[in-house]
Amino acid sequence: MTEPQENRSPKDRTNCPECGGQIRYNNSQSEVACQQCGLVIEEETIDHGPEWRSFTDEQRQKKSRVGAPTTPLMHDKGLSTTISWQDKDARGQHLSSRKRERLRRLRRWDERFRTKDAAERNLKQAFDEIDRMASALGLPEAVRETAGVLYRCAVEEGLLPGRSIEGMATAALYASARQHQTPRSPFVVETVSRVEKKRFQRAYRYLSRELKLEIEPESPDQHLPRLASTLDVTDEALRRARDLLDVAQQNGIHSGKSPVGMAASALYAATYLTNEKLTQETVSSAASVSKVTIRTRYQELLDVYAEHK
Repeated sequence: MTEPQENRSPKDRTNCPECGGQIRYNNSQSEVACQQCGLVIEEETIDHGPEWRSFTDEQRQKKSRVGAPTTPLMHDKGLSTTISWQDKDARGQHLSSRKRERLRRLRRWDERFRTKDAAERNLKQAFDEIDRMASALGLPEAVRETAGVLYRCAVEEGLLPGRSIEGMATAALYASARQHQTPRSPFVVETVSRVEKKRFQRAYRYLSRELKLEIEPESPDQHLPRLASTLDVTDEALRRARDLLDVAQQNGIHSGKSPVGMAASALYAATYLTNEKLTQETVSSAASVSKVTIRTRYQELLDVYAEHK
């Protein structure tokens, strides 16, 4: 049975006991009053909100006193404490030798409590590896977080036994980059990974199959922005390269060929058309493909482009 209005507390009431009008909480005066007759039902109420005021989202973020957001890139999702590595107090002054020794012991114990078992140590090592490789490859934060989620799912599904942490971490990052349409070629990933290309590719296939990842095949267009930025080509050359790849895809020339090799060859062909004087060696070095690949593919692109234009 519903409790009568007169027996409810002022905060739980919705109607004025005198006139039946709507009641409202007044923030500026800290009181609950009726909107129609003005009857003050409760005054000097406790305001549980912040004591500061803000008028924009930027001011609200600066004044808000909360912890860092949770992140899948940490084994404990960022919910544990972190002791600074600097041996200084809150005023920036150096600590005495006795306090420094005490702080070192606290850091050691804090590290032990943060990774209580083998599973957490596994995650910590893998996430450090993912963050290192992503930084070297210039991948955005969203790709890193997705890679952390994939690796955590692999641990929960029991896919790690018999496989190296470095190999599975590289496979998770490689899969995440492809999911976010920012792929990196296996040759480029191998330069920053601690395992060879065949090992992390095998781990990637296993991870994709067991987690049922739906990853679309790579398109040469996805590699163009990165290569164009590395080679510092003009917008006109980038536009020509896109046109070359569009015609090649419409005629099925790209089928069965390396996407990054096709993108590098299209850029080289485009700079040939715009007279930007890029050498095959420069392009092959930036794309990590052989000069023979560029020499063969770029001629195919020009031939099919001339036929259909």
